[in-house]
Amino acid sequence: MTLPAPTYDLVLLLDPKAEDATRAKIVADTRATIEAQGELLRHDEWGERPLTYPIDKQSSAEYHLLQFHAGSPDLLSGLDRTLRITDGLVRFRIIKLKPGVPDAPDMRSSSAPPARRTEPEAHEEAEPIEAPALADVPVADLA
Repeated sequence: MTLPAPTYDLVLLLDPKAEDATRAKIVADTRATIEAQGELLRHDEWGERPLTYPIDKQSSAEYHLLQFHAGSPDLLSGLDRTLRITDGLVRFRIIKLKPGVPDAPDMRSSSAPPARRTEPEAHEEAEPIEAPALADVPVADLA
């Protein structure tokens, strides 16, 4: 009985100031490498998003998630070696997923309106709450 190939996530953070052709080539070359030595399961383009903290004086990056099965460890080391020296790439991370991890969220629809509720909600009118006047609050409670 053979175990299924492990699934990996590769997150690319591309420099949004790099030329469009440069960013497209990085993604295309990465996909081609994965498809030649493994199996590409999904590629999500998450677009330009702000970084949590600045990296090399940049405050945003273009995010891509590539999920794949590695045919051999050579794929992982080859990706790591190539991406480390690639210009136009802010950061990348390859993560081996544990079995049973839920699918990655669809980040493209993050600005979508909330889902509609199927049942109407009953709204009750709330009675106004009277707040105490500031002069009625003891000084010890204000500190």
